[in-house]
Amino acid sequence: MKKLGLTLAAGLLSIAGFAQMPGGGFGGFGGNQNSTDTMRYSQKFLNINYAGDNEVYHNLDIYLPKEVKESYPVVIHIYGSAWFSNNSKGAADLNTICAALLDAGYAVVTPNHRSSGDAKYPAQINDIKAVIRFVRGNADKYKFDTSFIATSGFSSGGHLASLAATTRNEKVADVDGYKVDLEGNVGQFTNFSSSVDAACDWSGPVDLQHMDCGESMKMPTSPEEVVLGVPREGNENRYKALSATAYIDPSDPPLIVCHGKKDNVVPFCQGEMFYNALKAKGVKTDFIPVEEGGHGFNMYSKENLAKVVNFLNEARAAKK
Repeated sequence: MKKLGLTLAAGLLSIAGFAQMPGGGFGGFGGNQNSTDTMRYSQKFLNINYAGDNEVYHNLDIYLPKEVKESYPVVIHIYGSAWFSNNSKGAADLNTICAALLDAGYAVVTPNHRSSGDAKYPAQINDIKAVIRFVRGNADKYKFDTSFIATSGFSSGGHLASLAATTRNEKVADVDGYKVDLEGNVGQFTNFSSSVDAACDWSGPVDLQHMDCGESMKMPTSPEEVVLGVPREGNENRYKALSATAYIDPSDPPLIVCHGKKDNVVPFCQGEMFYNALKAKGVKTDFIPVEEGGHGFNMYSKENLAKVVNFLNEARAAKK
């Protein structure tokens, strides 16, 4: 990984050091990640390289539900790290979100992706789209039912899951004069589609132009500045191009937004604005505002997990 400046080091530690690692510190930040004891699966496949380059940041894990079937609909769940980590798939909400998805009959794929220290945006969304294509290209091998593929993620993972959904029909975009290659050419399945059928955003920073909409963690250099490699001033179009909200249109797949009202890392207004923007464009959406929810705190109740599963089930049923 490329070295980052000393000015940034304290900021990296303040978020990456506790926010997204297994167990999380701070009383279970991000949910219970100390073990996988609530996960029930029939098979798991670990450290599969989806890019064909043997890089750790291009590895993924696959979990198949306990009930054995010929094939399973798929949810790709992406860890959060403020885009700072390239190897946190083992802490991707396995005991909470992923466990609930497995119990509901979904195959769960948890990928790594390049960090902001490995490569600048759009590398991160290029990796996630490569994962989606990998799923389609390996449907028979891993018993994937590719008639339904959804993305899900927490924090920066929620951003990438949402971005994959709102850009499903865009390969290269021109955002106020800034051209961004959203699709990329990672992996061996570039002839397959990277479109998804639904998405779930858990506490994601989805509008990087307006991270000051509410109270959030303050850093000398923001994570979005690091992942883009340029300051916001004078590069507003690039910050817009990083935002899932920039690409919303009526053809987007169903997308559910979950955000805690007491989130002090990614402000609650991010989720609220996203939901309102989706609704205004006619996208099927739902919103779970969690009264006592922080950035991972009190978010993964059985009720909230059931709402997300039901939303995905309805999206899947609507396709048939």
